[in-house]
Amino acid sequence: MTFALGLTGSIGMGKSTTAKLFAEQGCAVWDADAAVHRLYASGGAAVCPMRAEFPEAIVDGAVSRAVLKRIISADPGALPRIERIVHPLVAEDRERFRAEATADILVFDIPLLFEGGGAARMDATVTVSAPAEVQEARVMERGTMTPEQFRQIRDKQMPDAEKRSRADYVIITDTIEHARQQVGQIVADIRAGMKDA
Repeated sequence: MTFALGLTGSIGMGKSTTAKLFAEQGCAVWDADAAVHRLYASGGAAVCPMRAEFPEAIVDGAVSRAVLKRIISADPGALPRIERIVHPLVAEDRERFRAEATADILVFDIPLLFEGGGAARMDATVTVSAPAEVQEARVMERGTMTPEQFRQIRDKQMPDAEKRSRADYVIITDTIEHARQQVGQIVADIRAGMKDA
């Protein structure tokens, strides 16, 4: 018997770090963003269908995210067409992981878990959260976007308070030690419940 745990959280909340903490506890982790990278890489399953729909997006045999961003900016109708290609392939990748994983707890790291309806396929959900000023400081430390770009992304995402209210568990990622302790407690809780089932 395996337990499917959906992991989500807004930009800069510490989701990737928290996913690693679950892996430390012996959970198997599937990462939606990593799945897309695999699909877009040279030889990936998305390359051929994307070439048919958006030939200019293929650079050196792989799907270029930078070109896709430009296409979406120029044509808002492009995003649904991209999603029609990518979403079924991501779902296949996720189901393959689910079928092949040997751990008792499978963690599905999905940024849009609630927005995309993925929570319905999980046994429980966990949201990572941090104070707004910590969130912004973390993103700014990466040096990959301006404060304005960060705010645009954050404002498009489901509000943190709503994610917390929907989740079965909330992990506050103020410090790595605190996050690790909460992850350990959640894993222990799930494993105890699986023994009783």
